[in-house]
Amino acid sequence: MSTEQSKSTGLTIHQTFLPHTDPEASLGFYRDALGFEVFLDVGQGAMRWITVGPADQPDTSIVLTPPGADPGVTDEERRTVAEMMAKGTYAAVILGAPDLDAAFERVQASGAEVMQEPVDQPYGFRDCAFRDPAGNTVRIKQL
Repeated sequence: MSTEQSKSTGLTIHQTFLPHTDPEASLGFYRDALGFEVFLDVGQGAMRWITVGPADQPDTSIVLTPPGADPGVTDEERRTVAEMMAKGTYAAVILGAPDLDAAFERVQASGAEVMQEPVDQPYGFRDCAFRDPAGNTVRIKQL
């Protein structure tokens, strides 16, 4: 690849979406256990879109969304998504922490479901994993 081709396009990661099944439980996990700030909370009841992220990175966030809100999704697709979420195979996010052990202790103390305690991975970094209240995999790697 030439130098011209490898130059940055200026693109940044702004938002990613994860489904939620219970907005209040999701707030408890992302705001209280992970320490994220709530940037936006719109809608009502189960039909809420909640934008969260690190307070010092307001341009990078996770939007927690009701999984069946898109009118283009069929009932069969909604059932498939619900089944995958229940198994924890639908969505995931990888976060980074300067002190993995402290992050693990904080999230574990919240009562979150631990999938993996901190461990050195054969692919070169140390991480741990939790399931959020909707079943999404949340991995945290040592920075």
